[in-house]
Amino acid sequence: MVKRKGLPEWGEFVLVIINRITPYAAWCSLQEYPDVEGMIHVSEVSGKWVHDIRDFVKINKQYVAKVVKIDYQKNSVNLSLKRVSERDEKEKINSFKKEQRAEKMLEHAATELGKTLDQAYEEVGFLLQEKFGELSVAFEEARKSKESLAKVGIPNEWIEAIAKIAESSFQEKEFIIKADLELKSYSGNGVEEIKDILAAIEKIGAVVKYISAPIYRVEVRGKDAKALEKKLVESLENSVGKIEKSGGEGSFKLLKD
Repeated sequence: MVKRKGLPEWGEFVLVIINRITPYAAWCSLQEYPDVEGMIHVSEVSGKWVHDIRDFVKINKQYVAKVVKIDYQKNSVNLSLKRVSERDEKEKINSFKKEQRAEKMLEHAATELGKTLDQAYEEVGFLLQEKFGELSVAFEEARKSKESLAKVGIPNEWIEAIAKIAESSFQEKEFIIKADLELKSYSGNGVEEIKDILAAIEKIGAVVKYISAPIYRVEVRGKDAKALEKKLVESLENSVGKIEKSGGEGSFKLLKD
């Protein structure tokens, strides 16, 4: 489980699990701060009038809450549910999932060094969070340059282990954009005309496969989905324009997986 040192900051969004409910408050544990207790007062449960707090929160259920008060002496925080928008909730959950993946990477790095995840947090994990804000950001920076870790005081053995895991884990996703192209030529040299059009499409790096007359499957691969689609569409529009200019017919349809 992703964990952080100390107390969350005022205004921070946190993931909580409800442990117990009283008529005037819900008490919860913070998933990223295992030693901190949270309290959600009935007035912070909902923007609506709350007759029974149990209509809005349930035992053992997870929520995204906002920190509205911090008690450093009691190591506890007051939280709000009504001050969390749908967008806040979505962003927090997505961020937490990224941190879970990053924690797995930290654990793999620890295994390379013969250490446990707890040791990893104590030796470098909390430091990475302090310096980079998020573990995921730290690993992204490590993939770009080991120097970013050295500058914040990460020991050499950890730098090598983290950089190795980051390099193997952050593989850029390859996208495949597909389309079906239909070409009909009514000229005497129609076969050659279509061959020339398909050859021009292949020059942009596309792969053209014959499906059945008069349909062809066209595919392009790359790292930037939007740029790929734009390039493919421009090429196909040009192809349709050529066949129509010679008196033939043409059309295409992008395929969605």
